[in-house]
Amino acid sequence: MEALLARGRAGVTALAHTELRELALLYRQTAADLSAARENPANAQLAAYLNQLLGRAHNLVYAARPARRRSLVAFYARTFPQVFRETWRYTAAAAALFAIGGLGGALLSIADPGFERFVLGGAMMDTIERREMWTHSIVSIKPLASSAIMTNNLSVAFTAFAAGSLAGLGTIYMMLFNGLLIGVIGAACARAGMSVALWSFVASHGVLELPAIFIAGGAGLLLARGIIAPGALSRRDALAESGAAAIRLLLGVFPLLIVAGVIEGFVSPTAIDPLVKFIIGGSLFVLLSLYLLAVRPQSA
Repeated sequence: MEALLARGRAGVTALAHTELRELALLYRQTAADLSAARENPANAQLAAYLNQLLGRAHNLVYAARPARRRSLVAFYARTFPQVFRETWRYTAAAAALFAIGGLGGALLSIADPGFERFVLGGAMMDTIERREMWTHSIVSIKPLASSAIMTNNLSVAFTAFAAGSLAGLGTIYMMLFNGLLIGVIGAACARAGMSVALWSFVASHGVLELPAIFIAGGAGLLLARGIIAPGALSRRDALAESGAAAIRLLLGVFPLLIVAGVIEGFVSPTAIDPLVKFIIGGSLFVLLSLYLLAVRPQSA
């Protein structure tokens, strides 16, 4: 490991493919040795040395790449989809929390209709009870509304990510609460016979907005893992590793939220046939799925 780190002072590009494989193997073996050394107080000096060695290896592996390879095109074309696939379980966990909140909100609304007014407020419930969509006001101020929607979406995504620093509790709360809101709104609109109006409004932009929020929530949970479950690494190294992947996930969802904001401002609230909105939403979902699941990084 010492010899490989000395050869790699100029960056990982200075190492041959076989040396990179050996470095990865030695990294895992050294991490295991560090974990064993820490169990015996008599090995404190050895543990400190191994920890320093692992830190140097980590800095080499995760060092910034040359500028030409850090281009936005390369990041969104290959890096983001790859990081998403490697961490999809965290996104799935965030989506599951959202679904639990949605189911809970719907069941509470069915059991007690007064719960809807408590959560949504009197003005919005009055609008729903008149069988009117509260989104019609967006149509007359499309550019302003679209900008405000984008800003709000980006704020929600960043908060879901940053809340992971609270040992994940903040992210969990955000996913559950936002799911609960959707569940309550869905139940209220269903009772008023407005399900088609609601879900056709959500369909065209929600297929981008909701997955983006789930990915940002997954990034927050990934950040929390580095804090509460560092494994064989020190908490600092685990947080650095998890944080690097989490930040890539957060950066990756920004374009999705921007596009979703444009659609929500200019398409979703308009009088377009609901079937067309569902077709738009279905098409965007297929494209998003292909992008995240089918795009593969180029071989070295």
